[in-house]
Amino acid sequence: MSDASSQARPTALVTGAAAGIGAAFARRLAREGYRLVLVDRNGGRLRETAPSLSAECEVIAADLVVDADVARVEERCREGVELLVNCAGFGHPTGFLATPVQAEVAMSRLHTETVLRLTLAALPSMIERRRGGVINIASVLGFFPSSTYSATKAWVINFSQSAAVKTRPHRVAVTALCPGFTRTEFHDSAGMNMSKIPGFLWLDADAVARAALRDWRSGKALSVPGWQNKAIVALGRLTPSWVIARLLARSGRRPLVSRAGDPQ
Repeated sequence: MSDASSQARPTALVTGAAAGIGAAFARRLAREGYRLVLVDRNGGRLRETAPSLSAECEVIAADLVVDADVARVEERCREGVELLVNCAGFGHPTGFLATPVQAEVAMSRLHTETVLRLTLAALPSMIERRRGGVINIASVLGFFPSSTYSATKAWVINFSQSAAVKTRPHRVAVTALCPGFTRTEFHDSAGMNMSKIPGFLWLDADAVARAALRDWRSGKALSVPGWQNKAIVALGRLTPSWVIARLLARSGRRPLVSRAGDPQ
């Protein structure tokens, strides 16, 4: 590839790119001709998978709950990217009363402070060029008061929608992606029994990434892939909060998350 053709390619930075939906974004964007900046705690896995992508890849091993690592990725965002995908995330298999506060703070930092910092680092050059944008991974759980995890994802939705209003006049799109159950290796690696989840609720990670990019390019501030998840979100918006709280209390359900990654 010549230097000129390489420079002509847009650049996408994807966090949480070693597995799950982050890896699906990387595959999709590689097929679309993007140069990739792949960020994940698991740098070894990134270096193993990068050669399989039909794209020029830059690998950054970074734990985005560590301030110094966030600062390194912030600096890369300031250098200029066409698209930022904030996909890194984790949660806990226990309720917040049974989870160490340090673990809750780390999760909150990753889902809120890191998303904020990287988004604000990437936007100025996008606004100057009048193109590009950000996709922030939230969750359908962000519409339900079910956990600390869902509260952080509600923040991602609110922040992304407010940012979209500010950046739209500059032709820069910010989108909150709200997936639900998505087939990845996450649940197996976390040791979760998902056998009781109906098959029709599951989506494919590549389909989720494809839908998110389509909605982002359409300028949508909110992307909810799949009719199943659209129905769940609609139910959450129409059902009184006290009814949702009672249902959650009776079910005893917790968000399906662990330190390994997102619930998707």
